Amino acid sequence: MSNSAHYMNIFRRLFFLIFLLPFFGHGQILTPVKWSFSVEQGKDGEATLILKAKMEPKWHLYSQDIPEGGPIPTEFTFEKGDFYQLMGKVEEGKATFEYDPNFMMELKYFSHEAIFRQKVKVTKPGTHTIKGELTFMTCDDHQCLPPDYVEYSFKVKGPEKEEANGDLTNEDDTSARITEESDTSLVVEDTETEALPEPKKVKDNSLLGIFLLSFLGGFAALLTPCVFPMIPLTVSFFTKQSKTRAKGISNAIIYGVSIIALYVSIGYLITVFFGPDALNAFSTNPWVNIVFFLLLVVFAISFFGAFEITLPSSWINKTDRASERGGLLGIFFMAFTLALVSFSCTGPIIGTLLFEAFSGGIKGPLVGMFGFSLALALPFALFAAFPGWLNTLPRSGGWLNSVKVVLGFIELAFALKFLSTADMVWQAGLLKREWFLVSWIAIFGMLTLYLIGAYRLPHDSKSDHIGVPRLFFTLFAFMFTIYLIPGLWGAPLKLISGFPPPPFYSEAPEGFGGKAITMGSGGNNQGEAVPPGADPAHCPFSLNCFHDYEAGLAYAKQVNKPILLDFTGWGCVNCRKMEEQVWSDPRVLEILRNEVVLISLYVDERQKLPEDQQYISDVTNKKVRTVGNLWSDFQARHYNTNSQPYYLILGHDSTKPLHEAAAYDPNIEYYISWLKKGIKIFEGQK
Repeated sequence: MSNSAHYMNIFRRLFFLIFLLPFFGHGQILTPVKWSFSVEQGKDGEATLILKAKMEPKWHLYSQDIPEGGPIPTEFTFEKGDFYQLMGKVEEGKATFEYDPNFMMELKYFSHEAIFRQKVKVTKPGTHTIKGELTFMTCDDHQCLPPDYVEYSFKVKGPEKEEANGDLTNEDDTSARITEESDTSLVVEDTETEALPEPKKVKDNSLLGIFLLSFLGGFAALLTPCVFPMIPLTVSFFTKQSKTRAKGISNAIIYGVSIIALYVSIGYLITVFFGPDALNAFSTNPWVNIVFFLLLVVFAISFFGAFEITLPSSWINKTDRASERGGLLGIFFMAFTLALVSFSCTGPIIGTLLFEAFSGGIKGPLVGMFGFSLALALPFALFAAFPGWLNTLPRSGGWLNSVKVVLGFIELAFALKFLSTADMVWQAGLLKREWFLVSWIAIFGMLTLYLIGAYRLPHDSKSDHIGVPRLFFTLFAFMFTIYLIPGLWGAPLKLISGFPPPPFYSEAPEGFGGKAITMGSGGNNQGEAVPPGADPAHCPFSLNCFHDYEAGLAYAKQVNKPILLDFTGWGCVNCRKMEEQVWSDPRVLEILRNEVVLISLYVDERQKLPEDQQYISDVTNKKVRTVGNLWSDFQARHYNTNSQPYYLILGHDSTKPLHEAAAYDPNIEYYISWLKKGIKIFEGQK
């Protein structure tokens, strides 16, 4: 280990001991982890050093593989010696990969027991001692202990005769790749393939996308007739309550923080009641999607002016009276009053944003509500602190109701996304791609006509002209409507990929009246024989893909090609984005058609398994009832993950991947390099 790494470890330990130790357990010395060490002696000086940890119930130990920003990983350091060499890396047993509430991220850890193995080669005769040190950190569901370290030593025997001191390990050799077997033990494979391009940090990007979408939603809510008129009322309140300018600014800041705290608390309570796993499951559950479809349709009708959705007036009156008390409590209840009064406009927006944020686990709702409340709170706090800025605001009027109607059209468009997800999971065929696109074309076409004043809704005021902002919104809505139309003839529509059903889920997979644009570069299989068991009618770009692992494996052996194993889902938005943004590239399509056998396993397929094929999973301890359950259990059992999309390149002898897995990453060059690397490894094994 380098000096810089050594000093970094010392710094991290001091940081935890000085700054975080007060927040860890109090009142007793906790030692939930017990370590033991042993040696399995092999022939000719080979030996396996075994480091075993036993944890008390509810405590867990973290893996060696931990992302930045997480806990300190388990690390091993071996003293150098001229009598032995390390063979590969420290191998670790099967770990759990789940959300950790202590660090608010998904982490790999061990419960009850963890076993680590390090293979060594002793090159000199006699008995020798190998010494070292390990660093680890342990937590339960509510607290963490400071990082700790343990020193260890092993007695190992060398060969009868001294061997040449060959270099069996090279920790700086970048060609050594670590891959994960089905039992999650690590093995080193020496390959000569080129390094892959650096994949993008998609997870962080998705949370950033949730924040930006929610932030824009907050500004949209600000421009509704339920919220916008509240700004001058709020300024009046703080002007009366604050005797000095400094006091007014401080009260405004407290008011803004109160708004943020209220909305973030809503996101937190949702995750507490439902849990992050349940939130992720919502995104593909057909019944939940149907409920949200109906709710958004009702919200849209409300925004159009048919009726008003309000909370009980008694709630609003009580919080309004509480806000008159003054002080910090009064300011907080003033923020609470705003939340209740504006519910009829903000409720539908919050509901839509929260559902979109479910894919982010526990982080998604928290980040989403923070973005929404930040956009909502900033103008209130700023105008409360600087009342003179009110003169720059446009006056309330009919334009506020127009904003509300525009939001109603957007809610209606989002509602169809939820209906589409339920339809695809059930494979009911009620809302195929053409009908989805026609519906969106109609919605945004009617929005265009509304914005130019072709018709009015119940609460609209008459206007003889169109303002400049409204004109630009009209142009955008009209351009977007025109953009959607070529999709009926097979255009990829990458701008909205993941929202409409995929091209293969349509009445005319090749587009109305001819060949689809996305398949014009070799993506279809016209004139090509369909292998037994393949299902091109339900595969992207009419590829000859398989939906059964055994059938695909048999065909791969027959044609002697590697397997591209694709864990996907009918309701998986990122899966559709990968297919429409990455697989549609002619170079990727060429590889998928000619160089691999594609097996797409849908983990949310609802088809029931025969009774004699249903069983209790030893991974989840739940009954496997459907085809989707079967493939989800297959993924968890062999690859210790349940996220989609998830891609692997396999050979024919086992479920062990030929190299590292790939996930959602719209970087086309990375995906092509990843595919070529797996194919090259497969070719080298022939």
